Amino acid sequence: MRALIQTLQQLPLVGALFRPRFIKFGIVGASGVVVNLAVLYVGQEYLFTEVTQETLRLNLSLALAIFIATISNFFWNRRWTWHDRKQHQSVPVVVQFVQYALACWVGIAVQFGLTNLFALFLHYLVANLIAVVIASLFNFVANDFWTFGRLKIRRAARQNTSSE
Repeated sequence: MRALIQTLQQLPLVGALFRPRFIKFGIVGASGVVVNLAVLYVGQEYLFTEVTQETLRLNLSLALAIFIATISNFFWNRRWTWHDRKQHQSVPVVVQFVQYALACWVGIAVQFGLTNLFALFLHYLVANLIAVVIASLFNFVANDFWTFGRLKIRRAARQNTSSE
C-alpha cells in the first residue's frame, strides 16, 4: 500500500490528493460546510425571522453563511494548512483574504460550469462530484501558489541563488 501511495504521489495532480497539505485543506473545507450549515440555520430560524419574504430571508441567511464560512476556512487554512508559510508572506492579511475569497469564487464558477457541461453526458450527481473534485484541485492550487505564497517563496529562492 505504501508503494502505491508513493507511486501516486509522483503523478502531478493525483499526487496532490495524497499530500498532507491537501488532506488538511479538505478537512478545513469539510469544517466550512458545517459552519455554513450552522450559520444558515441560525440565520433562517433566529436572525432574520422578521424578514417576511422567504426568498429574501433565505438569501440573507445564505450570504451570511457563505461569508462566515469563508472567513472560517481562511483562518484555519492560514493557521493550519499553510501555517509553515507565514514567515514568507509580505502581503497584509486583508489582501490575502481577498485573494483567498477570489480563488474560492473562481472555484465555485469552475464547479458550476463543469457540472453543467458534464451533466450533458452524465447523471447530474456524478457530474457534480467530478466538478467538485476538479474545482477543489483548482482552489487548492490557486491558494497554494497565489494566496499562501508558493510563488513568492520560489521567487525569493531564485533571487537568493542568483545573487550568490
